[in-house]
Amino acid sequence: MLRALRQRFTIQGFRTMRFPEDVVLQPHFRGRPILDPARLNTDSMAQCPFKALGKDDQGWFLDMGRCLFCAECPLQPAIHFTNDYRLAVRKREDLLVRPGRELVLAQALEPSLLALYGRSLKLRQVCAGGCNACEADSNVLTTIGWDMGRFGLQFVASPRHADALYLTGPVTDGMRDAIYRTWRALPEPRLMIACGSCAIAGGPFAGSDVVSHGAPEDLHVDLYIPGCPPHPATILDGLLRLQGRITL
Repeated sequence: MLRALRQRFTIQGFRTMRFPEDVVLQPHFRGRPILDPARLNTDSMAQCPFKALGKDDQGWFLDMGRCLFCAECPLQPAIHFTNDYRLAVRKREDLLVRPGRELVLAQALEPSLLALYGRSLKLRQVCAGGCNACEADSNVLTTIGWDMGRFGLQFVASPRHADALYLTGPVTDGMRDAIYRTWRALPEPRLMIACGSCAIAGGPFAGSDVVSHGAPEDLHVDLYIPGCPPHPATILDGLLRLQGRITL
C-alpha cells in the first residue's frame, strides 16, 4: 500500500488539468471560423456540401450548426479556422458567424435555474443515431485528466436522476420516440443540450428522409455545442458557461 502511494505521488503526479488554464490544442485544430467576405461570391455557397455558408440581408454568414469543420474545407482561404475552442451558445441564431461580429458565447442559466444547477448538473446522454464520435469526446470528460465531476457535472444512467437531456446524433426515425420518452421521464424543470452538428442540424445526414435533422423542434434547446465532433474543451466550456462558472 505504501509503495502504491509513493508511486502515485512521486512518479505519476497530479494528472487532472486545470481548466481552462492547461488546455493545449494542436496548431491544426479547427476552432472558431472567421469569414473574409471579399473572397466570397454566389458560387461559394455551392462549394460547401453541408450548406453551412449562406447570405441574407445582413450579409454573409457561416452556420456553425451545419458546419463540420472539415479538414479540407473547399472554402479556404475565404474561411479561416482559428484555434479558439469556445463555441457553445444558448440560441440557435447565435451559431451564425458573420464577418466583423463577435460570437455571442453561452450565458448562464436564468437565476431560478442557476440556483438549482449552478453547482450540480446531472446529464442523461442519448445517442440518437450518431457515429459515436460526439459520445467518445464527451466520455473523455469523465477521465482523470478532465474530471468533469469536480465541477458537479455527471452523466447518469437514468433520466429520472437527470437534470438535462444530453442529445447526440441526428435523431433517426427509430430514436425519435425514445427522445420523447426520455424527455418526459426527466423531472421538471429540465434542460436540453444539443451536442454536435448532428444534434443541432442533422450533420452529414441532413436531407435524409430517415432522420429528424437534430433535436425535435418542439423541444426547447438550452445549449448548443457545435462541432463534428466538438472537442472536449468545447463541451466542458459550454457546460461551465451554462452553470455560470465561466463568464469571459
